[in-house]
Amino acid sequence: MFEIPQYSLSSQETLWFLLLATVLLALTRIIKPFNRKLETNQQNEKLPKDDEIEPLWDFDFRKEDPIKYQPYKTQGHVTMGIQKRVRSDWIRMDRGYLSRIEERLPLIRNKAEFTIGTGEVVNPAIEELYEEIMIRYLPARFPTMFKTQGGKLVKNLATGTTYPLTTTGLTHAQMLAYMGENVEASIDTSSVYPATTSSIEDFYFMCPDPNGDYRLQGYIACFPGGFLSPARVGESVREIHKPVPGYERKLGLSVDRYFARMKPGDFIGRMNWSLQVDGADLFRTDGNNYYPGTDQVVSDYKEDPSLDESFLRVEHQTLTKLPRSGAVIFTVRSYMTPLHQVKAEGDGKALAQAIESMPQGLGHYKMVQYWGRKVLPWLMEDV
Repeated sequence: MFEIPQYSLSSQETLWFLLLATVLLALTRIIKPFNRKLETNQQNEKLPKDDEIEPLWDFDFRKEDPIKYQPYKTQGHVTMGIQKRVRSDWIRMDRGYLSRIEERLPLIRNKAEFTIGTGEVVNPAIEELYEEIMIRYLPARFPTMFKTQGGKLVKNLATGTTYPLTTTGLTHAQMLAYMGENVEASIDTSSVYPATTSSIEDFYFMCPDPNGDYRLQGYIACFPGGFLSPARVGESVREIHKPVPGYERKLGLSVDRYFARMKPGDFIGRMNWSLQVDGADLFRTDGNNYYPGTDQVVSDYKEDPSLDESFLRVEHQTLTKLPRSGAVIFTVRSYMTPLHQVKAEGDGKALAQAIESMPQGLGHYKMVQYWGRKVLPWLMEDV
C-alpha cells in the first residue's frame, strides 16, 4: 500500500505559488487567441474564405427580380469603371433561370467547338474554378437550389440534375460543361416586355504568360458579344481590345498593371454597353461594332432599323484572380433591354445624351453613323 506524503506550504511559498499561477493564467489567455489567429491564418492560406459566402436560406429564384443596370448614366465610355464587389455577389440568380438554361444547353452540347475551350495552359485554372464555384460556392450561397448528396454529388433542385462534388475522373471540357449547365444569371420579364432577355454566365480565362501578359487561354462562352472565342485564344487583353478606339491610349498599360496587382480573393465589377438594332439575339459573332479597313459588310437595316428590334445591350463583367493558377477570370453576363422600355421608363434622353457624348472614333466603332440618324431623335422625344 502506497502512502502519500503530507507536505504543507509555508506562507511565503504559498504566495509565490499564487503569483506564478496568476502569471501562467494570464499567459494562457494571451497565447490561446494568438494560436487561434495563427491557425486561422494558416487555414486561410490553404483554403478559400467560405465564411465570406453569405448563404441565402430563404432564396427562391422564381421570385427574384433582375438587377436594373443603367451604365450610360454613371460610367464613361472608355474607362475601366471598376467597382469593388464581395464574394457573395459573384454569381447571381433570378427568375429566368430555367428558360435560359434550356436555351444554353443545345449550344454546349451541339456546338462545343465554339463554346468550350480547354488546353494545357488553362486546364489547371479550369479545375480550380470548378472547385471554387461548383463545389464551394453554389452549395454555400444557394442552399435552397444546390444540395450535396452523400459527399459525392450536388443536386440542382431547380433542374433535377446532378454534378460531381469532385474533379476526379472529369475531363476539363466536362468541368466547363457542368459550369455552363448550372451557373446562370438570367432574367425573364415577359410580364413587362416579351422580348427582354439576358444571358447566363460566360467565363473567360486570362492566364499569365512568362512575360506577365494575361492571355485568353480558355472559356465557356455561349453568348459572345462580337467574336468567336476560338479565334482569340492566345491573344492578350490589349490585343483583344485593339479595335476599340482610345483603349490603347487610355487603358492599355493600366489594365495590364491592374491585373498584375490583383490579389486572389479580390472581386471587382465593371460594365460595357452598346446598342443592338437588329434583334435580341445574344449569340453575336459580328457584334454591334464597325471595323474600318476590313471586308465588313454593313446591312441596310443598320441605317433604318426597326425600333421594335432595337435594344440596349449591357455586359456586366466580374473579375477575380484564382489563388493557385493566378488566372484572372472574366465572368460576363449580357442584358438586353428594349429601347421602347428604356424610353417608357423616362431614360430615353439620358441614353441619347450619353451616345452623343461619345468621342467620334468610339461612336463610329459602335455604328452611331448608321442607326443614329433614326434612333437618336426618337430617344429625345418626350414620352
